Amino acid sequence: MRIMSKVSIVKTDCYDEAIIAADVRKAVELIGGMASVVKPGDKVLVKPNFAAVPLDRLSGAITRWEVCKAVMDLVREVGGEPFIAESSAAGVDTEKVIEACGYDQLREQGYEVIDLKRAEKTVIPVKNGLLLKELNTWKPVVEADVIISVPVMKTHDQTEVTLGMKNIKGLIGDTQKKWFHTAGVQEGVVDLNATLKPKLTVMDGTIAQEGYGPLFGDRVEMGVILASTDVVACDAVGGKLMGYEPEEVGITRIAGKIAKIGELDISKIEIAGNTIEETARVFKRSSQVEIPGLPDFKLILTEGACTGCRNTVISAIMDMKNDGIEHTLAGKTILVGPFDQFPEDVDPKDIVLIGKCTMKFRDRATFVPGCPPNNIFVERGISGIEDVKRRYSTEGDVD
Repeated sequence: MRIMSKVSIVKTDCYDEAIIAADVRKAVELIGGMASVVKPGDKVLVKPNFAAVPLDRLSGAITRWEVCKAVMDLVREVGGEPFIAESSAAGVDTEKVIEACGYDQLREQGYEVIDLKRAEKTVIPVKNGLLLKELNTWKPVVEADVIISVPVMKTHDQTEVTLGMKNIKGLIGDTQKKWFHTAGVQEGVVDLNATLKPKLTVMDGTIAQEGYGPLFGDRVEMGVILASTDVVACDAVGGKLMGYEPEEVGITRIAGKIAKIGELDISKIEIAGNTIEETARVFKRSSQVEIPGLPDFKLILTEGACTGCRNTVISAIMDMKNDGIEHTLAGKTILVGPFDQFPEDVDPKDIVLIGKCTMKFRDRATFVPGCPPNNIFVERGISGIEDVKRRYSTEGDVD
């Protein structure tokens, strides 16, 4: 008989450290307790989300140290040896995130916090990957007996949401992070999880983020902690709490239906603690963020245009507004998704083709490759400005 995947949902306070710690304990106990995951002597890698330096540590962009500390304390109680390990987005100094978000305080209290970008590198093979043949990672990752993903609950401008599975992307090097955007972010993230096999996900939904995530969205005092030994099930339930059906989210859908590394179907997932109905809240999606003050341009989304490219274009246009180069949109026609007929009534120099679905016309207009491309490449393609540099953004994806 097949054992159902189980996800716990626990309501918690958004600010009180002691209450958060007690509710992290409750969430983990509801799915079998830390002893069911960690054995005495296990080296346990606790993986938060350190995407980039946020506007505020309580903006919902970065996993809070209070949640990671609670997880590490549970690991210690059962005899495990926990350490936090993470690398921020490509081009971002992880140590600056550690300092800005209070993780240096954990170091002072005797908790180990490793900046993976300063660790020894290594390569491991990927078996039967959808996209990858190997992972460029670090020694602390492969030497860990257990990986625990501790993401923050937030929307994402390219992948709809970023939860437990996408959080694992911080365990590969910057070059491979960037490469994902020419090859396929969603499949790459699924391969990461299938290879590294996180044994537990504890989702920080104390203060979440909606809208223009994963860095500049609006904070949401969600007040929940989720836990599961099935990362796909945890993401399915986490997305559901945010107003997303599991199959709407490409990473969750591919992981559940194609790679089959976890349970996608909410009806087949046992919910412990609070219910979905008690805790759900519809989040504003990144594609719903309104951008005022733009010049006239056309954005053509074909029927087959995927969420990744659609969200990326909206996000890149927002970045252009922030960079003060939105005037370069004037008169442009931006094409997203597969199409058969090239628009003959538009000057080719004003056409921008986004993503691999438009590749067959790449010799006739400005083509931005990727699946989906990163924001900065879209900015460059539309504006024609090669040296675009944004305050927080990089050429790699931000988690």
